[in-house]
Amino acid sequence: MTPDPIEDDEPSTAVRPRRKGIYALPNAITLGALFSAFYAIVMAMNGRFEVACVAIFAAAILDSLDGRVARMTNTQSAFGEQMDSLSDMVAFGAAPALIVYMWALKDMGKPGWIPAFVYIAGAALRLARFNVNIGVVDKRYFQGLPSPAAAALVIGLIWAAVDRPDYAGVKPGSWEAWAAYGITLFAGLSMVTNAPFYSFKVFDRRRSVPFIVLVIIMLGIGLAALDPARVLFGAFCVYGLSGYAIYGWRKAKGRPVSVISTSTDEPDERGLHQ
Repeated sequence: MTPDPIEDDEPSTAVRPRRKGIYALPNAITLGALFSAFYAIVMAMNGRFEVACVAIFAAAILDSLDGRVARMTNTQSAFGEQMDSLSDMVAFGAAPALIVYMWALKDMGKPGWIPAFVYIAGAALRLARFNVNIGVVDKRYFQGLPSPAAAALVIGLIWAAVDRPDYAGVKPGSWEAWAAYGITLFAGLSMVTNAPFYSFKVFDRRRSVPFIVLVIIMLGIGLAALDPARVLFGAFCVYGLSGYAIYGWRKAKGRPVSVISTSTDEPDERGLHQ
């Protein structure tokens, strides 16, 4: 007769519950990003658009750190996830829309509302979809343009324009006004597309790279130091078009273009695979 297995010998299949506590370090970084967005709005209201642009880029840097710090210190929590999402909505949704509106769109009257609203609505939809699909997407890619990159695209244009020696403000009907109109509209719509944008999240840190990669990184840092406004704007323009290039290449090769996983075994994935 086989004895009943001892309970301690059975493999544990219980799922660890998500932490509900509040941890100081990662949430302090998130609050720092939120303050940077608030500071950017205040500076834009005072006409100091260059400082506002730098503050938004500072918020993007802080946003890239809070999740990594939480994982490194094992302080992930549901509270932190919600806090990060709300901070992103302000820093990369509301703040860029308000800044670009005050910079170039307000003199257009009600038509100037259109790209600003499309941008802020796109950011809200993008973040909501990201939170819903976070467990079923291919982690190598973002579904649509990520909101920090969209903010960098809009804010990068403003920074590159105001950093010119001959800059004297945005006149109605000028190229700056129409460039802001088009790029803001493009960034807002790109956030809600299904185009796959590379996430730079999945790579082997232990894998060696060719020496030429370090040389390219060195040159990139040097160029950014010479003219950070235009170099960053150019880099995010390339990234903003890269998702559509990947989408077109996959279509041409007959490969799947969706970044949603194909498994439908989990109940939470129902309705995501149309």
